[in-house]
Amino acid sequence: MNGGMNEKYIVMTEKELFIQKMKARTKRFALDIIAFCSQLPKNNVGYRIGDQLLRSGTSVGANYRASCRARSQAEFYSKISIVVEEGDESGFWLELLIESNQMGTDEAHRLLKEANEITSVMATPAHFQSALKHSTC
Repeated sequence: MNGGMNEKYIVMTEKELFIQKMKARTKRFALDIIAFCSQLPKNNVGYRIGDQLLRSGTSVGANYRASCRARSQAEFYSKISIVVEEGDESGFWLELLIESNQMGTDEAHRLLKEANEITSVMATPAHFQSALKHSTC
């Protein structure tokens, strides 16, 4: 409105920006895991590990989102702990696929790196302390 008084500005805090970025990042990770799992070999190993990876990889985003709706600090901590566990588990399944030569593609390595990064960020004590000080997400 030409700089008028009625213009609305949305100002996000650093915490709100972090939350939005992590919601988008964990959702993107889940979508990438879905696409990756659909490309796994159609054999017993591909089906078994693919199912485990699909469950853990999509759980990362779902539980991060749930942590942002937590009703208490205990519930928040519980959900973030699940994000860390599922991210680490996703990394494990990706490592198995790579090291067993079932799927050693660049995409597998990229997803492993992303799983490790998300896990590290969520497991950082500073992340927990900041969130606990300012209630939940």
